[in-house]
Amino acid sequence: MNLTQQQKVFITEYIKTLDAESSLKKAGYKQKNLKDFANKMLSNKKIIEAIRVQLQNQINSLMVHKGYVVQKLLQIAEFSLQEEDVLDKDGVPTGKKKLRDTSAALKALESLCKYLGFNSKEVQEGFSTKIITISNLDDEKI
Repeated sequence: MNLTQQQKVFITEYIKTLDAESSLKKAGYKQKNLKDFANKMLSNKKIIEAIRVQLQNQINSLMVHKGYVVQKLLQIAEFSLQEEDVLDKDGVPTGKKKLRDTSAALKALESLCKYLGFNSKEVQEGFSTKIITISNLDDEKI
């Protein structure tokens, strides 16, 4: 793939920011209408392929497996949704329980849904989604 140095800089900056116009500026392009030129660059098959290759190289260099990511997100959600005792001022349990951190659980579940390719349109159209947690992960329940 024969790319100019400017194109290579553009690709590197674009992968960092996903902002085509600022990436063009950082690469030294001086076109009048950067928005149109950005669209042209991102339509170029050589540029698209170089972005794909560079992203794949970065993913491969991380050596993080998909299963690991899913497992950690599930653990965060599971831990965050566990209940813990509410204690009075003397440290005596009141008999009430509260969830640890529902916001962390929600964020982990949102990330998991994105990672697994679920989208809000599917949920709105009534598709049922089964949440699988570490504690109920077995072949009969899947």
